Amino acid sequence: MNAYVNTYPRPQFRRASFFSLDGKWRLNGKEIEVPFPKESALSGYPDKEHEDLLEYHKRFRLPDGFLKKSQKLILHFTAVDQICDVFFNDHYLGNHKGGYLPFEYDVSEYLRKDNYICVKARDDLDTFYPYGKQSKKPHGMWYTPVSGIWGSVWLEAVPVRERIKGIKVDTKADRIRIRVDTDAKAYTFRIIFDEDMYEKTFKKKEFEIDLKALNIKYRKWSPDDPVLYDFSVITRYDKVDSYLAVREVKTRRVGEYKRLFLNDEPLFVNGVLDQGYFDDGLYLPGDPKEYLSDIRRMKELGINLLRKHIKIEPDIFYYYCDREGILVMQDMVNSGDFRPVMDTVFPTVGLVNKDDGQRVDEERYAFFIEHSKETIRYLYNHPSIIAWTIYNEGWGQQKSSEAYHTLKKLDPNRLFDTASGWFKPNDSDIDSYHVYFRNKVLSAKDKEKLLFLSEFGGVVRKIEDHIFTEREANYGYGVKNSEAELNKAILGQYSRMVIPSIENGLCGCIYTQLSDVEEEVNGLYTYDREVCKVSKEIMREIRKMVDNAYREALRNDQLK
Repeated sequence: MNAYVNTYPRPQFRRASFFSLDGKWRLNGKEIEVPFPKESALSGYPDKEHEDLLEYHKRFRLPDGFLKKSQKLILHFTAVDQICDVFFNDHYLGNHKGGYLPFEYDVSEYLRKDNYICVKARDDLDTFYPYGKQSKKPHGMWYTPVSGIWGSVWLEAVPVRERIKGIKVDTKADRIRIRVDTDAKAYTFRIIFDEDMYEKTFKKKEFEIDLKALNIKYRKWSPDDPVLYDFSVITRYDKVDSYLAVREVKTRRVGEYKRLFLNDEPLFVNGVLDQGYFDDGLYLPGDPKEYLSDIRRMKELGINLLRKHIKIEPDIFYYYCDREGILVMQDMVNSGDFRPVMDTVFPTVGLVNKDDGQRVDEERYAFFIEHSKETIRYLYNHPSIIAWTIYNEGWGQQKSSEAYHTLKKLDPNRLFDTASGWFKPNDSDIDSYHVYFRNKVLSAKDKEKLLFLSEFGGVVRKIEDHIFTEREANYGYGVKNSEAELNKAILGQYSRMVIPSIENGLCGCIYTQLSDVEEEVNGLYTYDREVCKVSKEIMREIRKMVDNAYREALRNDQLK
């Protein structure tokens, strides 16, 4: 049974109306299981080789009574890679470009008893568009491409009048600001806290709730107490259910250095790189609850943040992060050609300057910025997200400072790492480093920025019978042949690099990586998630070590 058929795909903006179109479709004349990409085992599609042109077909009937006369029917796509044209009952609905973000069409006027959808997708991995780590020739850190539909397709009925089009949530440690996008003249907002229910009718688009002034009892969201509060927005003809968390991300100078705080409590980021790949579904797990399992696996290892690496997930992934209490640093998805020598080899050995590294392509830059803006709008309300990465290691990097200021205006309450690794501009909230081939004690060179070790580790340990690819699986940074050797290597990296850097301003580190991915066998788990390659006890002890070192550094800084 396809688990996505019964999974509501948008948990932060829920209506009672939901009809899944996941399941059996036809692709280029052959059967495929949607939403899995054709290249994946779970798609059931017989031809795994990359095809530039894809034509999907689906026939369906709506359940009786699903759509009322006072409602519109909206067709939703979660993700279609890379460019697509959509037809409904032979009527052209429109064109969408970019393979990572949701889009929708009003199909009300074309509805029949028996309905037919056609999606014509083109995916030639044009690097003008964001493409992540996909490659027609997978090798090393470049993975199997995904093509066409790879996210849920579904329908909902919405009111013609007084529809709620969107909700924007901002919180501080003691207040909530809500903006509601609706043409209704008035709407009711209702939220249930620990012991109190707050309900009020508003006519303005935006309002604020001062929790302290109203003496409302509530708890602040944190990884140790990820409390979510359900709320509803209601008009005469529409009702949307959602949730929020009261939390605030802050930076504060303590002594010489800028430090990171969550709800006024010191926070050291002990994260992992999360590529979002799965051995059976590639860009999707077989069941969305596998996202939940990954989160719990990492929390069990003392990990408190996932850096979602140049990939955007379906909304339900971030819902599980919110619910389980794991922080997220979300990367924008890169476009532009990758230049291995200039973008990786030279910078890795220290031959790097502050230039962006690539000549500006104004048209591609404009698309990248608009795609990044849409990413922020799409994920804005998720409390687990505390930071964005704009560029990674110079891949497609252009006009970095301008990109920072443009995107920071859209989300001033989160951190931005403008250039993770190298090619660093002056404009960034984070000064981040990638260190793989040696242990290097870092020091904050720019005291106005948070210091992050945003990638390190990547130590290989191959587990026989858990290797995905027929190609040579050995990509990583150093090889260990047993759990004991891997434990020793990771403990050594923390002891000799991470912890000594904390007293010099380090606020976070991100180990590479959550799991193996194809030829990359440097994960904490195997690609199938069946084997944990490290000692859970040692990883939890490492977490205690870095937290203690962070608190001690702050105490010492305060005494200076």
